[in-house]
Amino acid sequence: MARRRRKSNHYFTKDHENAIIQYALTDDIKVRTKLYIEYIGPAFDEMVDKIVYTYKFTNLPNIDDLRDECKIWLTTILDKYDSTKGSKAFSYFSVITKNWFIHKVKKNTNQSKREIQLEDTHINNYSNSKLVAYNDYYEKRSDREFWQLLYSKMDCWEEENLKANERKVLEAVKILFENSEDIEIFNKKAIYLYLREITGLNTKQVVNNLNKIRVRYREIKKEWNEN
Repeated sequence: MARRRRKSNHYFTKDHENAIIQYALTDDIKVRTKLYIEYIGPAFDEMVDKIVYTYKFTNLPNIDDLRDECKIWLTTILDKYDSTKGSKAFSYFSVITKNWFIHKVKKNTNQSKREIQLEDTHINNYSNSKLVAYNDYYEKRSDREFWQLLYSKMDCWEEENLKANERKVLEAVKILFENSEDIEIFNKKAIYLYLREITGLNTKQVVNNLNKIRVRYREIKKEWNEN
């Protein structure tokens, strides 16, 4: 009996392969943006979705958020692809994507084990607990006051001697804060695209400088929680 021919990969063609190669070889923001929007982004969307369903990663909690997070992460390593090493772009990014989700599965499994242990402890101690009515007023008020504090801190950061790219990203983040109600799409992938559009920086530059803001944010959050 003749073997059935393997179906070709129609959504990741030679054009998409060439687009990734061109993306990795240029530093031109306009060229990269055009390549990503027309070729790379749609191909990554399809590839990630197919891998998620093929390998049953749909069982992961918050899988929609994880899909978006993975697609964003792929954009941060686009310029690391080297076609001279013999690996096709589709194979290269497919393996990376699969391993990324496998890591999430392992992390979720370990977390579930810890939660089960905590749940057992909670059940054992339930007889000593009291039922209370939950009111989210103070929680909402606390959140609102924290974001007001954070925004005021960001105003102070602007007065510091920041590097040019760090200042661009900080200003872009403030713009997103100020216009949050007018933004229709608000997920991680969209945020990175907004930041790239506002700053004119590439994804790697945005990520590097955004990480600096994250460090400051965590310090403020830690101090807020402790106080």
